[in-house]
Parts: sequence; C-alpha cells; structure tokens
Amino acid sequence: MKRNEMMENCMNFQTSVELPAGMPSVSHADHILLMGSCFAENIGRQLMDAGFQLDLNPFGILYNPLSVSSALREIIRNKEYNKQDLFAYKDLWHSPMHHGSFSAFTPEETLHTVNSRLHHAHKKLPELNWLMVTMGTAYVYKQKESGQVVANCHQLPESHFLRYRLSVEEIVEDYTALITEMSALNPDLKWLFTVSPIRHIRDGMHANQLSKSTLLLAIDQLQQLFPERVFYFPSYEIILDELRDYRFYADDMLHPSPLAIRYLWERFSETFFSLETKQVIVAVQDIRRDLAHKPFHPESEAYQRFLGQIVLKIERLIGKYPYLDFQKETELCHIRLNP
Repeated sequence: MKRNEMMENCMNFQTSVELPAGMPSVSHADHILLMGSCFAENIGRQLMDAGFQLDLNPFGILYNPLSVSSALREIIRNKEYNKQDLFAYKDLWHSPMHHGSFSAFTPEETLHTVNSRLHHAHKKLPELNWLMVTMGTAYVYKQKESGQVVANCHQLPESHFLRYRLSVEEIVEDYTALITEMSALNPDLKWLFTVSPIRHIRDGMHANQLSKSTLLLAIDQLQQLFPERVFYFPSYEIILDELRDYRFYADDMLHPSPLAIRYLWERFSETFFSLETKQVIVAVQDIRRDLAHKPFHPESEAYQRFLGQIVLKIERLIGKYPYLDFQKETELCHIRLNP
C-alpha cells in the first residue's frame, strides 16, 4: 500500500457524533407540531419543503422551556385571547406570550392572528404523532408587575423584568406534568427534544454553556422518566462537534449557515426516515422543482405538455400516498394550463 493511501485510511479530520439508534420513524403520514427557538424554524422549513404535514410554531419563535410549556397548555385549553391579554408599545399591540411577528397596529389584527393559529393547533392535537420541541435557553424573563414569565419582551425596558435561570428540577417537574397531561389526551404522542446550537452571547459564553447544560440535563432526565415517549436528537452536538468551524456559521458567527442546516437535515434524515420516506421526499421535491421552472414561452404547446406531466406525477403520487397535500401545486398547474 502506498504511503498516501495509508494516510487516507488512517486519518480522520472530523469528530463524528453518534446518532441515536432504534428511533421511531417519521413519515409523511405523521402529523407534526414543532415548537421552540428559531432552530425549530430551520428544521420545520426543511420538513415543510419535503412535503410533511406540520404546524410550525403557532406562537412564533419561543426560546425558553417554560414559555413553550405555557403555550402548549394554552393550546390544550383552547384559550381565547382578548384585548386584556395584550399591551400597546411603540405603535403596536403585542402579546407577551407571542413572537413579534404576531404584533400588529390594532388589537383586532393581533387577536385575529393569535387566536386563529392557537385554535388550529388545538384542533390538530388529537391527530398529532410527533411533538418536536427545540429549547434555546434556560434563562427566563419574569414580568415584575404580573409575575408572568414572558415569551417575548418586545423591547420593553429590562427594568420591567426579573431575569433568572431555570433549574434542571424546575424544567423536569414542569414537563413531567405536561407530558402526563398530553399523554392522557393523545396516548400515541411522541416527543422529540433538541437543544438549539445557537449561542446566546448576551448571557456571556460561560453562562450560555451553563444554560445549555441545564437544558441537556433536564431532557436526559425526561428521557429516563418516559423512555417510550421522549426522544432526543443531538443537533447541538452535531453543529458544535462535527461542524467545528466558523465557515459553517452565518455572518454573526452564532447562527448555523444554510450549509450547516442542510448538513443537519441529512443527519436528521439518516435517523428518522425510511428508504420509502426518502423516495417520497425526492418525488415531492422533483415536482416542486419542475413547477419552479420559468419557461421562455409559457404559452407554447411544449410547456403545456410539461404542465400536464406535472399534474400526472401529482395524481400518481397522491394515488399511492393520499395524505400528501398538493392542492397549491395542482391549482397552479391548472392556472397555467388555462391562462
């Protein structure tokens, strides 16, 4: 054997994270709810693009575990928000339980968005197969006046809040009660926890590590308490260990880059998707890629035949997997076929 070949066989320049074995599969037939930090948004968008049935962050991006659990309890109760649940600040009406994307210029607009998303999530609860929760930080902000832990401060002065770090015991106690309550409503529901690799440098690097460690320890205890129901995917470890290089981060050097997200998606696919599910993903993405094609002559007979072939692909795929949703794609094809 040549020296160069020996070097290639012996040297490994990456620390691989062992993926969890024997995990339940995730398929297109499953109904999924994703809650949590902006990292949940990243995986959620990937799942959405791959044709999965899901509801992504019905309260918007939530960072701490207490806000996620509070939001889930409001979904269970099917809470109806009213004007007293909102506050006005800097020309907008906000909900302290919701991300700023729900804020609007009138309370009616804010309430419409808040309540429609909440009621939709409540309606889907009995059908859920997976609840995927991404925790970002163990630090919370408690409003001094109300005593409420808020999901979003909406740029109110820090003097309005008391900031502190949750303990492992607080998180475990809270989620033990929540998982038990949701199991009674949906006995088949599976929980998948992840910890966001995004560093909260405002906490300070050491405090950020303590925060992430708190989350990891709490999830580990929940796995031990609910071994058949609670699972963990090592997204935090994959980004920090397998992709231990700043070229895998965005310009802020904190958030994963698009390349890192695609890599994580591949690792997620290895863990949860069967060969058949991967084949369905390819078929879904082929259809969407074909529809994204911009012809030079959309009125041409050749393009009309091309659209007809897309409709045929959709019909065949739905015939085999009737739970796939191609309503928008089918409508777009018919609009282009009949301009």
